[in-house]
Amino acid sequence: MLVREAKLADVKIIEPDVYGDHRGFFMESYSQTKFNELGIHHEFVQDNHSLSAQAGVVRGLHFQKGQAAQTKLIRVVTGAVLDVIVDLRKGSPTYGQWESFILSEHNHRQLLVPRGFAHGFATLTPNVNFLYKCDNYYQADADAGIAFDDPELGIDWQMDLSQAITSEKDAKHPTFKEFEKLNDFVYGEI
Repeated sequence: MLVREAKLADVKIIEPDVYGDHRGFFMESYSQTKFNELGIHHEFVQDNHSLSAQAGVVRGLHFQKGQAAQTKLIRVVTGAVLDVIVDLRKGSPTYGQWESFILSEHNHRQLLVPRGFAHGFATLTPNVNFLYKCDNYYQADADAGIAFDDPELGIDWQMDLSQAITSEKDAKHPTFKEFEKLNDFVYGEI
């Protein structure tokens, strides 16, 4: 298993060992022991699974506020996505910056996104099965987000956003600047 640092502080790209032959492949997608040996110490308590039936679906940018904040371990089982994260942690060396990653059924990459990041993705193919582990339980009253199409963030979603298939809720999230007024994430404290 290979672990690489991403551009944004504390984010890790995980490339598991994949053993393939004419029948297909085998990989160990998660081993707490191996993750601990690599310096990744999170106790995951909840697994989530979403299906996006069409290419061009945009989900996010989501996060949980306050004590409900979540570290996520993300992977794609079928299809491919452009996965996007934004650092919301005041005082972080990468505060307010975004980074994107291609996660797919073919590259088997996983992304470890620490607490204090907004997260979203755009489907690049139809029938995307997207799985992620969380180190904290979902709390509806802590559910929050920022606008995926905020021009000040300038995220390159690699698609025409006027054609994005999104939820009504995601289309109404505040901009990053509007969120900043209420932001209680502090680098090193979550």
